[in-house]
Amino acid sequence: MKNFVVVVSLIVLSGCSALSDSLPPYKQDAMVIEDSEALKELKALPRPVGKIPVSVYAFRDQTGQYKPSTGASSFSTAVTQGATSVLMQTLAETDWFLPVEREGLQNILTERKIVRAAIQGEEASNDLPPLTTAKIIIEGGIISYDTNVRTGGFGAEYFGISASELYREDQISIYMRAVDVRTGQVLVSVSTSKKVLSKEIRAGLFRYVSLKRLLEAETGYTTNEPMFECVKQSIEKAVGELITKGIEKNVWRASA
Repeated sequence: MKNFVVVVSLIVLSGCSALSDSLPPYKQDAMVIEDSEALKELKALPRPVGKIPVSVYAFRDQTGQYKPSTGASSFSTAVTQGATSVLMQTLAETDWFLPVEREGLQNILTERKIVRAAIQGEEASNDLPPLTTAKIIIEGGIISYDTNVRTGGFGAEYFGISASELYREDQISIYMRAVDVRTGQVLVSVSTSKKVLSKEIRAGLFRYVSLKRLLEAETGYTTNEPMFECVKQSIEKAVGELITKGIEKNVWRASA
């Protein structure tokens, strides 16, 4: 009987595939972030007639939400505050846009002053090439972060052997628009959303194998989809939709 209980418990625990995932992770080296499917679709779009200079002053979290915490107050935000950098990287990955720096504009102006001072000290021409002007400004931000959009799971227990799986879905939404610098008109506006999945799998055994002999075992693991990856994919999808809708509205043209 004892051997039977042990064998059954091992089968259940291994069958839930939680045993290997519940082991502590090993130290890993830094790696390059791989292209997502949204970015691959973005790169596969038709090539433009010419690159469009665009600027991004701010593309930030507008939800104002903080991470949920138990006990002490937490001032960590629910979504990344570096969405502007993500958007600039995405624009640079495309063949359609030529992003120009505006978030760190003050740093550029300071360096240009230093260059002028150095050139004047050498009695040379102090003329620097003018900064590239943008034709379009990309505006918008992360406008919504909804938690517990969907929760659920299932579980079973028999003869002291139990297994369960729980999940939770959150959702973030992004709005993005392209604004003409000359007229201030909104040329194209798009919105995207991405679900954030969290999952927990647990399995356990609680059984008296003999008098005063209790066998108890438990294993499990949780997975939380990184919020940064969700924001990154939403931005990449929004940029792709911005290009596609702009082509449909004849705001810009693809090469023949």
